[in-house]
Amino acid sequence: MGRPRIEPVVWRAPRPGRKPKASLPALTVRQVTGTGAEDVLVDEHGHVFTGVEDGRVLRLTADGRRLDTITDTGGRPLGLELYPDGRLLVCDADKGLLLVDKRDGEIEVLIPAGPGLRVCNNAAVAKDGTIYFTDSTSRFDLEFWKADILEHSGTGRLLRRSPDGSVETLLDGLHFANGVALAADESYVVVAQTGEYCLNRLWLTGDRAGESDVLVDNLPAFPDNISTGSDGLIWIALAAPRDPVVDLLLRTPPRVRQVLWRVPDRLQPKEKRVVWVRAVDGATGRLVHDFYGKAPDYHMVTGVREHEGTVYLGSLNERAIALFGLP
Repeated sequence: MGRPRIEPVVWRAPRPGRKPKASLPALTVRQVTGTGAEDVLVDEHGHVFTGVEDGRVLRLTADGRRLDTITDTGGRPLGLELYPDGRLLVCDADKGLLLVDKRDGEIEVLIPAGPGLRVCNNAAVAKDGTIYFTDSTSRFDLEFWKADILEHSGTGRLLRRSPDGSVETLLDGLHFANGVALAADESYVVVAQTGEYCLNRLWLTGDRAGESDVLVDNLPAFPDNISTGSDGLIWIALAAPRDPVVDLLLRTPPRVRQVLWRVPDRLQPKEKRVVWVRAVDGATGRLVHDFYGKAPDYHMVTGVREHEGTVYLGSLNERAIALFGLP
């Protein structure tokens, strides 16, 4: 497959009138013993897995009563997926692409972090064990993710690891490559560009195999992790609404942006305390669900997973996961 070229999305202001009404159902918030439950994964038993900033991967039972530590990666676990052999696939920003045995916590390193994999962020797994995953940026470590978005360097990639262990780059030039989702029939893979407010789709089979297009563009918020729901929809975690200051900065010369991200954190734009997730049709990009609102004890959704009519949320900032039932 030849590598498609990703052209930068032309900047546009958010569409007028696109801010949703406060339509967020009541959340059930379940605490975990660590900060930054960034992603969420639900298994066939309804148990919820997440990773926190101290390196632990946790399992919360379906009833919310028991929390177990599966392993400690010694790094920063982000995206989580189920691997066909029953293990957990863990995207670790510090350690690389990992497989974790849920029974004893044993870790197998598939691809170590390093110059060739700076920030392993999110993944999707095919039935045969093929892994599609993102390397968000080649310039910054995870803690400086805001710098990559402001500098707008476009060094993120979508990669594929085949079952034989070979790795290839499918898309490059991505602006903070983030969430990954695979079509239910595995005909295409979708990747989120946080810094471009869009989702790109790469066709894997059929007459369009090897072609790339934009599934959703000009989102009104920063897309983070994405996932394919049991309903077949592509679910999008929207971490924070677009900031007019950031939009303005993205139109300034690169040298200006490089200076601005180095200003003290207290002077940089701050995310708004909202909860926002969407779901779109993977074939057309049509908006199907739009849940937006404020919760007193939860914000900054970075992970989303729909499972049998319940939507589970993760957050880079919270010591909890949250969930709500589809209306």
